[in-house]
Amino acid sequence: MSETVKKFLYVNRKAPYGTIYALESLEVVLIGAAFDQDVSLAFLDDGVFQLTKGQDTKEIGVKNFSPTYRALGDYEVTKLYVEKESLAERGLSADDLQELVWEDEDDDYAEKPSIRIIDRTEMAKLMANQDVVLSF
Repeated sequence: MSETVKKFLYVNRKAPYGTIYALESLEVVLIGAAFDQDVSLAFLDDGVFQLTKGQDTKEIGVKNFSPTYRALGDYEVTKLYVEKESLAERGLSADDLQELVWEDEDDDYAEKPSIRIIDRTEMAKLMANQDVVLSF
């Protein structure tokens, strides 16, 4: 009997700092990926701020964990979906996001982008196509 891999989508709706949700989500994603789950992340609402470039947390006295997103490819987490409307509503664009890549070993280790900008309709379809959706 073969075991099918379940698809897990971790939905990030909160700003990166001020609550524990963003950091907890990232930790759960890394744990899930270590156990060979098919892991994807979605960023909507204020969650889009989790992926912005140049985060500086010195003034608020907490550790900046945003560089950890660059390690996701090493855990085979290569599908990060960002809602286009959430970016626009916050005055952001794809250019404001970190450049996150993964190495495709089937394509001579070519670096490929992890972030995919999708609209709300595509996000709804993505969510509907998952086995498990966890919201943070």
